Amino acid sequence: MALNFLRADGSSVPAMPSPANSRSGRADQYPPAAIGYSLFMILCLIAGHLWVGTDYVGADNDDVMRLIEVRDLLNGQAWYDMTQYRLGRAGGTLMHWSRFIDLPIAFLIGFFRIFASPERAEALALAIWPLVLAAILVWLVGLAALRAGGRVAMHVASGMAILYVYGMGRFGVGSIDHHNAQLTLAALILAMMVDPERRVRSYAIAGIAAGMSLAIGAETVPFVAGVCLAVAAQWGWYGRAAGRQAAAFSMALVLTVTAAFFATTPPHLYGMVTCDNLSLGFYSIASVGGFLLFVASGLGNVARLHRAVRFGMLAATGLAVLGTAKAIAPQCLGNPLASLDPMLTELWLGKVIEARSFLQQIRVQPSLAGGFYAVGALAVLVCMIRIVRRDRMELHLVLGILSMITLAVTLIQVRGSMYSNLVAILPMALLVSDLRSWQQEKPANAVRGLAYVGSVLVSLPLIWSVGGLFLSKGGMNLAAGLAGPAVAAESSCTSQEALKPLADQPPGVVMAPSDLGVHILRFTPHRVLSAPYHRNQGGMLTELNAGLSVPAETPAFLRGADVGYVVFCPTEIQTRDLAAMKPDGFYAALMRGEVPAYLEPVSGHARGMRIFRVRLN
Repeated sequence: MALNFLRADGSSVPAMPSPANSRSGRADQYPPAAIGYSLFMILCLIAGHLWVGTDYVGADNDDVMRLIEVRDLLNGQAWYDMTQYRLGRAGGTLMHWSRFIDLPIAFLIGFFRIFASPERAEALALAIWPLVLAAILVWLVGLAALRAGGRVAMHVASGMAILYVYGMGRFGVGSIDHHNAQLTLAALILAMMVDPERRVRSYAIAGIAAGMSLAIGAETVPFVAGVCLAVAAQWGWYGRAAGRQAAAFSMALVLTVTAAFFATTPPHLYGMVTCDNLSLGFYSIASVGGFLLFVASGLGNVARLHRAVRFGMLAATGLAVLGTAKAIAPQCLGNPLASLDPMLTELWLGKVIEARSFLQQIRVQPSLAGGFYAVGALAVLVCMIRIVRRDRMELHLVLGILSMITLAVTLIQVRGSMYSNLVAILPMALLVSDLRSWQQEKPANAVRGLAYVGSVLVSLPLIWSVGGLFLSKGGMNLAAGLAGPAVAAESSCTSQEALKPLADQPPGVVMAPSDLGVHILRFTPHRVLSAPYHRNQGGMLTELNAGLSVPAETPAFLRGADVGYVVFCPTEIQTRDLAAMKPDGFYAALMRGEVPAYLEPVSGHARGMRIFRVRLN
């Protein structure tokens, strides 16, 4: 069954015209020269790291935490054991991340250890993993655009993908957080969903990628739900002509999440429902929905069902999925962080950029709002106009559904912009491609030229972000702001050098601000109370309450958590905030240089950082 694209006048465009005049493209027609875009992407990321990079591990806390998790796996921690024993109160913290990301990184490190030192092996592995993912993502976006709009669209989309990857910072050297893998899987799903021949294997691959994306992390649940909705709608409309594709997608999804669930969930947690990873909750929802779609499409292949009957079956499937969610995982129908302690919401989550809503972002930092929301909103608008004009309707319906869902998520939390801006590449690349053809019909026409150039510029989130910063800061301040991370790194309390005096002390429990926690885990043998992870509420609350307590009451918190060391960094943002909030508190006293008698300074610390040994009677 060919994907039925429609011209603006309603006439049908052949799904696979001859290669000489094709606007579409097949995977085996992908120009070998286009691989150059992927290679160029790798060179850009390497050059960027050589220019501003100061460490072989990414700058995000999650990159460091992933490395710690991989190290534990290599050092013998059980596959099913996801507890970080050196994080939080006694007993550690059960992490919600997936071993599917730990495994390839651990394999690379183990391989490079054959002929390199442990540190060099880590550096090589942490460079290769994100660079390979970046190259694959650019290739997949180009393939998707080739299939949807031809070679010109492919070149446009590949260029957009390069700027998207470079500008977002999730694929740089050392970036081993799971988001880059999920984004690559999302690009794979897009490339399969716009297959103009609607081949069964493309839908099966999309189902596998959707299942793996859910297995890696719950952030992609809305995106995968949108893909499921698009596949179901295709079957509801076309019936038997789309039945095999829907069956292939749904069964691939069910088999993948089933295999992933049993491969990463220990038997004693089979019945546990969590909303931040692939537990019984999301497994049951995905399995029920996928299996019922498989059954419905199978019946549709056997019997000729009326379109109204098909959509009725889909409505019943939706009700069954909703019923399953309410019966097994009702808490997952809302905000998974709704149960977070109000103190953590105010002092931690409320200050995390990724967790901001649209209104918070506009209020706190409006200059960056364009980079998060503008291109996704434009993509929705473009898809709606194309649909109204009956221009490749089904293609833009699929892209429109995914664009609207990812934009809606972004309005709730900024982190959704990663997916919104990725999906937006396709409709915006098709628009730029069409405007380029329109401009070339009359090259001297200034209006057409401006429309073409303007469409390129408004399609790039990086342009919106830099433009917003320029308008708010001005040229000189913008340059200083862009150079800020390299300067800040020189005065950081998180470097190996700064933490060496602590590393030289006998192992114990360390109280430090949450943003220092993962670095202490990386460079020292100690356990830390706090690191910025919502499953470690007990440790984070202990550190916050101790920092706000008056010095005479602080020993009760230190004794209760068996704290042996206190690390104080006067330049750390959370520390400054707590000191300002409670001028007579523990952190405020240390900020003034007033050291209580129960703290014994540890010699050798640098850069304004102070390390204390706790001495309690």
